[in-house]
Amino acid sequence: MAKQWFVLRVASNREDQVREALERKVKIEGLEESIGRIMVPTERRPSPRGGRGDKKKFVDRKMYPGYVFVEMETDEEGNIGERPWFLIKETAGVGDFVGAAGKPTPMDSSDVDKMLMQVEMAQEGAPVSVEFNKGDTVKVKEGAFENFEGVVDEVVPEKGVVRVVVTIFGRPTSVELEFWQVEKE
Repeated sequence: MAKQWFVLRVASNREDQVREALERKVKIEGLEESIGRIMVPTERRPSPRGGRGDKKKFVDRKMYPGYVFVEMETDEEGNIGERPWFLIKETAGVGDFVGAAGKPTPMDSSDVDKMLMQVEMAQEGAPVSVEFNKGDTVKVKEGAFENFEGVVDEVVPEKGVVRVVVTIFGRPTSVELEFWQVEKE
């Protein structure tokens, strides 16, 4: 059985605590076979306050605030086992899995590759590459505006978001979305 990546919504600013709690619980319950890596992707950015003199200060910023990524084993139908499911759902700070109709949806392999590449580049100190530009037409893949199309109005790489203008009830509306929630048309 192969492992797939799933995304958890977690309490804001509790991502690291949730990751640590999950890692502890996985060891205690002996579920290392079912649950693999648990990640809170971060990147190093120059500090907005700068450093004193010649010293450059850096800060680690979460690429996807409010989310934790978990690599998990699934059965033939793509379902998560009962024990891993409850271990995760009963962890303080965990909201829900990202998915449709209450069923966790695994990340698309291209999104996993992109996320892992960003993590690797961030560890090497390289800036995160942004594949969106102002004016690009994009489609929303995830969230409340799923399947909406819109135009990128602004890219905010330090927050890991794009502002997209979508048409809701015939009116242009600006929405802020994570990079992984949209794809170029």
